[in-house]
Amino acid sequence: MLQKYNPRNEHILIFVKDRLVPRQEAKVSVFDSSVQGGDAVWEGMRVYNEGIFMLNRHLKRLYESAQAMAFDPLPDLDFIKSSIMLTLKANEMRKDTHIRLTLTRGEKITSGMDPRLNQSGPCLIVLAEWKPPVYDNDRGIKIITSAIRRNAPNHLDSKIHHNNLINNILAKIQANVAGVDAALMLDVHGFASELNDTNVFLIKDDTVYTPHADACLHGITRGLVIELCHKHDIPVVEKNCSLTEFYGADEVFCSGSMGELTPISEIDGRKIPNINGQMLRKLRQLFAETIKNNCEPLDF
Repeated sequence: MLQKYNPRNEHILIFVKDRLVPRQEAKVSVFDSSVQGGDAVWEGMRVYNEGIFMLNRHLKRLYESAQAMAFDPLPDLDFIKSSIMLTLKANEMRKDTHIRLTLTRGEKITSGMDPRLNQSGPCLIVLAEWKPPVYDNDRGIKIITSAIRRNAPNHLDSKIHHNNLINNILAKIQANVAGVDAALMLDVHGFASELNDTNVFLIKDDTVYTPHADACLHGITRGLVIELCHKHDIPVVEKNCSLTEFYGADEVFCSGSMGELTPISEIDGRKIPNINGQMLRKLRQLFAETIKNNCEPLDF
């Protein structure tokens, strides 16, 4: 799956640090911490007709990640929200939009890893693009198991939503070479963790299973799926899930802001028997129904 360029994004305005600039001028310094060491945190959010989906949860996770990374000072929450709204308004974006919200540690006075060299404060970037969900939810996606392991908490905690994504990128390269859409990353013990870009679920005998959020990102959409299961009396279990369990599942799907709830049709050449099966159809319907109640209305 290769995302396609959308000509509508040719002349978008992007918010960088404290102002909107045209796409061609949207740049950060070579001394910025994101360039120097991937020293930044980020969120991916979707805009529907009803507004920005799960905005407050995304901003809460952004703040928690920035605090874990000892960013100082943190920008005011109202400033971040107003910058997002300003960007959407300037681009006249009210739907079919994906926001990549990035907060870097900021510019350094000289090249180096020491955060004390960052003396200008963090840099906020609001990149909003015309981008509907990227996966084909009728066909589903094919995946392989990657040889690249997902970071363990004692190496680089996945609960920090950071910009150092090299292990995910290496896994995606393996998927590209294999001619499939994504790669399933395992934890250090060999249990399934997540795909290189989304969380993963399996369904067996009308029960929904998903890996513990130990070596995987505690995804916003993942959390909502679990909440919907509890609310509607659908059995859901967080557990160590082996590859064998995924191979033998009735249904498998992934979740994330980029693709919502997407069926997985094949894992390592094993066909998953039900694509858009009964349970996933139900979860997708519940997800669609909850959008209007979980959006921050646009103020323009």
